[in-house]
Order: sequence, then C-alpha cells, then structure tokens
Amino acid sequence: MIQNLISKNNFRFLLSLVLLLNSLTLFNEIMEPDGALYATLAKQMVVNSDWLNLYSLGADWLDKPHLPFWLAAISFKCFGINSFAYKLPSFICFIVALIYCYKLAKAIYSTEVAKLSILIFGTALHIIVSNFDGKAEIYLTAFVIASIYHLYQAHNKKWFWHIILASFFIACACMTKGVFSIIIITAGFVIYWIKTKQWNQFINIKWYLVFLFTFIFILPEFVALYTQFDSQPSKIVFGKTNVSGLRFFFWDSQFGRFFNNGPIKGKGDLSFFLHTFLWAFLPWVGITLLSIYNIVAHSKKSNVNFQRWIIGASCLVSFLMFSLSKFQLPHYIVVLFPHFAMFTANYLLENVTANTLKKIIIFQIALFCILLIALLSLTLVYTSLNYVFVFCLLFLSFLSLLFIRDKSYYLKILRLNVFFALVLSIFLNLLFYPSLLKYQAGLEAGKWLNNKGINKPVVIHNAVSYSFEFYYNGQIDFSKPNLQSYVSSSSFTDSVFVFGKIDEVKALAKDTISVSILNSFAYFRVSQLNPMFINFKTREKALETFVIAVIKKYKLKV
Repeated sequence: MIQNLISKNNFRFLLSLVLLLNSLTLFNEIMEPDGALYATLAKQMVVNSDWLNLYSLGADWLDKPHLPFWLAAISFKCFGINSFAYKLPSFICFIVALIYCYKLAKAIYSTEVAKLSILIFGTALHIIVSNFDGKAEIYLTAFVIASIYHLYQAHNKKWFWHIILASFFIACACMTKGVFSIIIITAGFVIYWIKTKQWNQFINIKWYLVFLFTFIFILPEFVALYTQFDSQPSKIVFGKTNVSGLRFFFWDSQFGRFFNNGPIKGKGDLSFFLHTFLWAFLPWVGITLLSIYNIVAHSKKSNVNFQRWIIGASCLVSFLMFSLSKFQLPHYIVVLFPHFAMFTANYLLENVTANTLKKIIIFQIALFCILLIALLSLTLVYTSLNYVFVFCLLFLSFLSLLFIRDKSYYLKILRLNVFFALVLSIFLNLLFYPSLLKYQAGLEAGKWLNNKGINKPVVIHNAVSYSFEFYYNGQIDFSKPNLQSYVSSSSFTDSVFVFGKIDEVKALAKDTISVSILNSFAYFRVSQLNPMFINFKTREKALETFVIAVIKKYKLKV
C-alpha cells in the first residue's frame, strides 16, 4: 500500500476541482424529457399545495416513487421554482454520496483508497451528466452507498444507531427507485456471510429490525400511493381502472419491468450495460477493467480480505440484474460507480506494478488527446459554440498536459484524469448544453411569455412539452384535449392562447376563426442527437417550428 500518496493540500485542491466541475451543472436549464417532467411533477406539488398526488399534463402520473419530487418541491419552496432549485437536492445527494464513498472505502480498505475513490467517483463522465440531468440516479447512489456503510458498521457491537440510519437510507432508496434497491444494498452482505460461513447472521435479530424500521420509514410513500390510486379505483391509469399504486410500487414497477410483463415495457440486451460502462466511466474505464481482472485473477488467494466481497458481490449481482432486465437505460449503472471507484483505487494503490503504471499513463495521455480532438471536431461541425473560448480551452488543456511533471506516477494519473473531467465539464456545461437547450421550444416559449408579462391560460395543442409546463408561470389549460372541436363549437366565443407545431396551429383557422402567431421557436429533441442536427449545414432540415398563437372567433360581415 502506498502511504501518504495524496497530501492534505493536494487532496483538498483536487476535491475542490471535483466539486467545482460538478457544480457547473447547477446553472443550466433542465433538459427534456425526463428532467423537465420530474421538475414539473415537483412544481405541481408546490403550486397545488398537494404533497401526496403526482400530476403531469393534467393527469394522474404513476411511474416513480415520490421522494425525489418531495425533495425538489421542498427546494422550490425555499428557493423558488427554477432550474437551480430543482437540481440543488440532487447535487447535495452527490456530496452525500462522496462522503459515504469515502467513509466506506476507509472502513473496508484504507484512508488512501478512500481519498482516491471519491476523486475517481466524482470525475466519472456519467456523474457529470447525471448531475446535469438532476434525475433520480444521483439520489439513489447516495442512499445505496450510505445504506451499505451503515449496515457494514452494524456488524460491530454498537449497532443500534447504525441500524436506524441504514433503515432510513434503505427506505429513501426504495422511495427513490423501488424495492429492487434492497437487492443492490444487501446482496453483498448475503454472499459475504455465505462465503465466510457466518450462518448465525441470517437469524440475527438486528437484521430483522432493519426490515421493520425500513417499513416504518417507507410509510409516507404507502400513504401517498394509497391516497391517489388505491382509494380511488375508478381512476383511469395506463388505460384501465382499478390500478393499485401499492401493487405498482411492489411489483409492476420492478418485477414487471424486469420480466417485461408490466404496464411499462422495454427491450433487454445482455451487453447493454457492458458497452454503456465503457463510455460512462471515462476516463477511468481502462484502469477499472484492469482492477476487475486483478480481482478475478487473485480471488483464490488465501490472504483475501473477504470483507471486500461486500462491495464486489453487490456490484456483480447488481450488474447482472441490470443486464438481465428487459427495461434498460444508461443511467441505471451510475449507482455502481462508488463500487467501481473503490476497485480502481485499491488496484492502483495495492496491486499495480511500475511497468503497468507507465503503460496506464501513456493510455491516459492518448485518451486525453482523443478527447481534445473530439471536442475540437464537434466544435467545427456544430459551429454555434464560441470558437475563441473553445480553442483557448483546448490549447491551454494541451499545454497543461505537456507541462505536468509529477515524480509520482500515481499523482500524474490522478491529475490527468481530474483535468480530463474538468475540461469535459466546462465544455458541456458552459458551451454545449446551453446551446442545445435553445432548441427546446417549450422552454423558450415559456420564458418568452413570462418576459412579456403574458399570464393567460395556454392550451398545448397536439404536443407534449414538459419544459413549457415547467417554465411557463401561467396556467396550462388541459380542459380542451380536442382544440379543433372546441374552436369550431358554439361555446367558443372569445379567444384562446395556443402552443403547438406551426402547421397544426395554422390548420385551426376557419371561416370564423383567425390564427395570430405571436412568436415562433425552433425545436429538436436534444436528448436524442443525430448527425443531421449536429451538422450546422443540415440542421435546419432536422428542426421543427413551434409557435405561440392566439385563436380568435369573429363574426362574418354580411
């Protein structure tokens, strides 16, 4: 084990960079669809003073548990309804995840591994992306790693408060993503007990207390689901009545997705999370793969510390569970990043040879150069970014790379990768994402109406726009699902504000109906980029036009 690898000052400096590069995400707007949807759900809680029911687009919403929306709503109450307030709880949970990653790595490995682990965890690509999105995965990561830490400490004699805290965080994980979270948290302990033949642990009263306290802490979620769905069986959800929110929480949202027999279906691919990991854990992925190979190669050694199986088994079981699931999304893997970070840190400090370190440094420098080339190429193709700023950023990055002269190979790798993450975060959060979000028509239209002081009810015509629902300060009118019929009926005598695609809005014009377009907004689904959109020469072909218009009825002159 390398002792005192990272001095106190070096560690504080690098950790400050990690916090800085992730905090940049706080000052961006919210991307559709999921981020804007979740922000809207929390907004409705505050606007309606209703903390039990979840509504989206004027209808009951049943998919995720309530906790992330409760936390975002509390932030809205404190800081107003805005993107910063929505992302702040997620960023706080990121800090909680860093703290517990450090504490767990220190308890199972060492202080040096703990320091390196949180620097690795905080600089992984998908952590930066997830902090920008502000979705549930950062919450879940914090609650899972905190639960594992307190369960680990509960093995000691003074276990009561660790049991309480473990139960609290397990409940938080379940109220964030569902009961499958329990498998991620407990699988490592079960396999560790079996491997070390600690059969008495399976009948130890303290672990049954965990389930009891967890159930108690989850009660707010049960109350909310029962109130909105189970107590009102006549509600139509997923196209049918008698939908149980409690059944959905325990079965359909978890096992239904896993076996693909629930109301929300997907397509499974056994290799999905393997190739997702290859880009999501950049720039550390190469070293992490070496660390996993090292773990497998030395698993039969007599001096293996079996307590580390808690981390390894949890990661393995969870990764297999994700891969076998029929419903897969890239951000699911983020919850395992603290595990990967600990593997990687321990490998670098305990098992890597000097010759391997030199090869790793060459690989990381090559990776950094590929990043710079990729960012420069994207800038040239996209062109709406600030050329001068980007070129200066890339040039200074390359210069700093050349002038890094650490005697320690470990520090050189660490600084290279932290700088890799910093450059990427600056590019994404200060340049690329802000330019993309200008093509969210709902966001731009909502802000335009707010700036003009227009506070009229607006009908969203033949479209789904969570960003418009979140950013517009006025009321969204969901009472007219068939606007064409409404404006043609005798009950329509005045005017109505409409947001929708320009062709469909114009089609509402009739003999006695006029359509006045107030402003138009370019739209592209920026969460699903394609070459046509990215290339400035072909971008116009990829765009749609949305408008804010006023529909009026007038009398024909005789």
